[in-house]
Amino acid sequence: MRERLNEAAGYALLEKYGIGVPAHRLARDRAEAVAAASAIGYPVVIKVVSPEIVHKSDVGGVVTGVADRIGVMAAYEQVRTAAAAVPDAHFEGVIVEEHLPPGREFLIGGTTDPAFGKVLTVGTGGTLVELLRDVSFRVLPIDEAGARAMVKEMRSYPLVKGYRGAPPLDEEALVRAVLAAARLFETEAVLEFDINPLVLYADGVAAVDARIVAGTPEVKQMPEIAPFTFPEPRTIAVVGASADPAKVGYAVMRNLLGFDGRLCPVNPHREQVLGLPTYPSVGAIRGEVDLAVVAVRASLVPGVVRECGEKGVPLAVVISAGFGETGEAGQRLEEETAAMAKKYGMRLLGPNCLGLMLPHQGINATFDPIAPQKGHLGFLSQSGAVITTVVDWSVMTETGFSAVVSVGNQADLGFADLLPAVAADPATRAAILYVEEVKDGRRFLEAARRVTATVPVIAVKSGASAKGRAAASSHTGSLAGSYEVYAAAFRQAGVLQAGSIEEAFQLGELLASEGYPQGERAYVISGAGGFAVLASDYAERHGVALQTIPDDILRELDAVLPPIWNRANPMDIVGDGGAGRYARVFDVMIEHQDAWDIAFVVTVPSAVLNPVEIAHEIVRFSRKTGKMVVPCLLGGETMRGAVRVLKKHCIPNFPEIEDAFRAVGTVLRSERRGSGARPACDRREERERFRTAPLPPPPP
Repeated sequence: MRERLNEAAGYALLEKYGIGVPAHRLARDRAEAVAAASAIGYPVVIKVVSPEIVHKSDVGGVVTGVADRIGVMAAYEQVRTAAAAVPDAHFEGVIVEEHLPPGREFLIGGTTDPAFGKVLTVGTGGTLVELLRDVSFRVLPIDEAGARAMVKEMRSYPLVKGYRGAPPLDEEALVRAVLAAARLFETEAVLEFDINPLVLYADGVAAVDARIVAGTPEVKQMPEIAPFTFPEPRTIAVVGASADPAKVGYAVMRNLLGFDGRLCPVNPHREQVLGLPTYPSVGAIRGEVDLAVVAVRASLVPGVVRECGEKGVPLAVVISAGFGETGEAGQRLEEETAAMAKKYGMRLLGPNCLGLMLPHQGINATFDPIAPQKGHLGFLSQSGAVITTVVDWSVMTETGFSAVVSVGNQADLGFADLLPAVAADPATRAAILYVEEVKDGRRFLEAARRVTATVPVIAVKSGASAKGRAAASSHTGSLAGSYEVYAAAFRQAGVLQAGSIEEAFQLGELLASEGYPQGERAYVISGAGGFAVLASDYAERHGVALQTIPDDILRELDAVLPPIWNRANPMDIVGDGGAGRYARVFDVMIEHQDAWDIAFVVTVPSAVLNPVEIAHEIVRFSRKTGKMVVPCLLGGETMRGAVRVLKKHCIPNFPEIEDAFRAVGTVLRSERRGSGARPACDRREERERFRTAPLPPPPP
């Protein structure tokens, strides 16, 4: 049940948590308004009180600077007339309050998100909130560091510090107000609230307007669920196996023919499929079944899941569609299927999913005819079409995967279960998510925070536009759309957010190769002057700090470079040298690796440069330093062999120089710090530890 508190009750609640409010009184008629104004002292503000009028000033329901008794009576009549003009609005009187001096207006608000629960908002306040959209979000709970970070993330933060000669405002009071609002929201039965404006002064802060919707949100209890791990199957059953090339069951069987284990087609109407003897049911298969792939019509799936449960199958991958994505009847069928799996302690992937690919085990349990090569990227996607597109692209680019998982409808296994399972694979060095919806936001936050402590995670969230966003009755509700809340949750969990699938894979490959940089000191080594200039522009645009070259490094570079080199960062080492010139610069940087954290290496086609040789030197450079080395081998066919050398050593190439700076800038904004790259085999023990390691503190 939702109940909007009147402004007096809202003010009382704010005062309870230490948020200052103006002196005020509720007046039911004109005489009470005059008496209230006399008691408070002039000047006063008169505001309409009506549950149906949310944005009072928009309808003429606020009169400021009322200086005397006559003014109070006139203001009362004005706001009553304004209320009468609003359809279905009930006029309950006015609130008379102290007219505070002007200050800088901010907003603190809260909304309840269906996936993540209570979300706090801080931003620029006033009537132009939706237009300016200068806001920061956090999923609760937050601590002081989180509150302070929210304040500093506002574009208007320079106004708090003092801008163009204006005195600084009371930043500490604003931070305290944010923390107080967070405590209120977490403690009280409140679904949604706005404090707008919250006026900040050089000394102190005051809430001049408050809208609070009381009610008890539906709380999703985080169930105790055993950690999920991917099986290493010896026997796979394909339920719905078919000899008809037009059927999904045929495509799955065909893809699994290379499986190095026992493949058991299940089809009661045929004696064999693709040369293998069939079984009438899962129960008829002799011995244990480690994985069942289900591709039958939706109405048959609950019965098949029951058979799998009775057989003791630990995991069923339900490719079949026709469930929750089709409406209420499909949703009931999905719930029946999930309940059946739970009854037998079996885990369920899907339904309505493409399937599962585990390249290091030679498993393609999907109906995608293309199998990716082995690699170090885990990919989880809510869209099967995105998977088939990415896998097709990966063959051309020689991108490899540790796992490719289609999460489907998440009737059981969701991102909170699958991400830790992918990250625990010793082959996984970075994980990429394509997310449309997270079913259990709290579990996801906890799981993602644990994973990102050891494995970089990059997410692409669909739904960035405002189209389809439900109308909200508060500023906060209209601002905190799904995309904004997910972005806040990703940030708090240490998940990097990419703007596109391409950008996500650039980030994933970079971090899988080089790890997080230890700091932000960056250098650019280029044999092309024009691209060195562009590098400066892109570095500034994407927040990459280019360092001034220290004198001792300059002297050593002078000894190995032509006299005409630019002696600056970006380094233009002149394009008439071959791979040997780059190698000598790399040697100097290796010797002084304590002085830098990130090195961009930019090359272009040249008659004197052997691209394959420079690629081998870049590999040496990366491995000798353990720092982040970012190759930009620019060009086309000339660089193909060199790019292949880099790929062979798990080092990505950026064919567009701005993409390289955008990727590094995204990494640096995450404020993650770590060691450089290590061979994947050296990270096995680290992967095993992350399940039981204590959670790191969330990013502010």
